[in-house]
Amino acid sequence: MIAKIGRGANIIGALSYNQLKVDQENGAILANNRIRETVNGQFTVNQLYSSFEPYLMANKRTEKPVLHISLNPNPKDNVSDENFKLIAKDYMELMGYGDQPYVVFKHTDIERTHIHIVSTCVDRYGKKLPDSYEKLRSMNACRELEQKYQLLPATEKNHNSKEVIFKPVDYKEANVKSQIASVIRHLPKYYKYQSLGAYNALLSLFNITAEQITGEIQGRTKQGLVYFVLDEKGEKATNPFKSSLFGKQAGMDSLQNHFEQSKEKMKTEPAKEILKKTIEVAIHTSYNETDFKKQLLEQGVNTIVRRNDQGRIYGMTFIDHESRTVWNGSQLSKNLSANVFNELWKNDGTQKVQNDSKINKIDLSKNQEKDSKPENEKPHALFDFHNGNNSIHSNTDCGLIESLGSLLPNAQGEDYEEQAFANQMKKKAKRNNRRGKK
Repeated sequence: MIAKIGRGANIIGALSYNQLKVDQENGAILANNRIRETVNGQFTVNQLYSSFEPYLMANKRTEKPVLHISLNPNPKDNVSDENFKLIAKDYMELMGYGDQPYVVFKHTDIERTHIHIVSTCVDRYGKKLPDSYEKLRSMNACRELEQKYQLLPATEKNHNSKEVIFKPVDYKEANVKSQIASVIRHLPKYYKYQSLGAYNALLSLFNITAEQITGEIQGRTKQGLVYFVLDEKGEKATNPFKSSLFGKQAGMDSLQNHFEQSKEKMKTEPAKEILKKTIEVAIHTSYNETDFKKQLLEQGVNTIVRRNDQGRIYGMTFIDHESRTVWNGSQLSKNLSANVFNELWKNDGTQKVQNDSKINKIDLSKNQEKDSKPENEKPHALFDFHNGNNSIHSNTDCGLIESLGSLLPNAQGEDYEEQAFANQMKKKAKRNNRRGKK
């Protein structure tokens, strides 16, 4: 079982995110602790919030008093609702939060059924509860609960010693091509996106961008794709890498097929309405662009804002890591188009900060610079879905992860140029054989 511990400042956002899944029949409230009862046993966000309010009002110093924990058993584990309740109760007690108010939500909108726990890390007197060695204690709690409830251990998978971390590409390192490969060869397996723009929004989380190139060969128009690595300012830091270096799945033809397949699947995607309402809640509960991004990041959603040279927003893209889908704002609703956000943030200082990937060039103080940095441009902790190893992530720095624990097959052991050359030689040999037979 994997535990992910997120911290934030907006409990309304956390409750709304989970309650929307309940309202859409993609989730349920399994249990609660120290939550006021209702006449009919049903809850609204306001009713749930009223039980947390005294704790949050008493808090004076803790900047992120909200806990948003997810507990994720192995998909092969068939966990009953009753056991989910017991697991949540035991986990909160083992972590020192057993006497806190909390709500346990079950999510069923994806194949991997799991639970979310919304709570607070400050007691009724406003004092922050101890969280020292939290990651280690959480790991130990998971191992103990795996044994108690006979769950598959998260550590049972043997990782190849040559595996590399699935993380943003660092252009300063020597193995840039291998780093790119470890990202682009695997994203299409897990994420759905309908256009090159949406694909690039996802790639931007890993400091990569793709560009389409067009040319003529023997009178025929040919389209190709090249990849670049971006530096800290969002500018190209490397020469282009041909998509053929990474296999057919990285090329334009395969991507076009993926776009079409994603378009069909996303027509009936149940998470679309949930994401739409989650974004609408963030609009009404945030006070500027930075806060908006932070709130969505706490709900597992990265926001990519694209601006022109004049600073005007021309594109909004939302990456939902829960459903693993990428949406343009206008696809979700007319009320979430770029023009709407331009109007919403026209007086916001962050409007002047940067184009989507460029660092502010105005002379700002260090604190201002830190506040304006686009937190959304780093991968969310939910990227650890692939192997589900035993790393426990605690979201810090406005929900950004301290490290990525997921591992993907190593790309360093493969030489893609050599592989591409070998494929060309095979084709040449086949042509020669056909000519010889004639």
